[in-house]
Amino acid sequence: MSNTQTSRHEPESRSGDRGFFARILKFVREVIGELKKVKWPGKEEWWTYFLVVLVFVGAVMAFTGLLDIIFGQLSIWIFS
Repeated sequence: MSNTQTSRHEPESRSGDRGFFARILKFVREVIGELKKVKWPGKEEWWTYFLVVLVFVGAVMAFTGLLDIIFGQLSIWIFS
């Protein structure tokens, strides 16, 4: 057996572990740096987004309720 094959199967040194955690720490720091660059919406934009979500959820609820009524009446008509 050559030396290259035996060294491949030796356990990694502790410095490899520090490199892993250093990369994680660097990633977290970069994420925080990018979040500082974000332009967060103001009060008016938040209010607009809130209303849009409420209207959309209301429309989906109305559509689902209408389908429920239609299929309920259809099943009563078919099975009674």
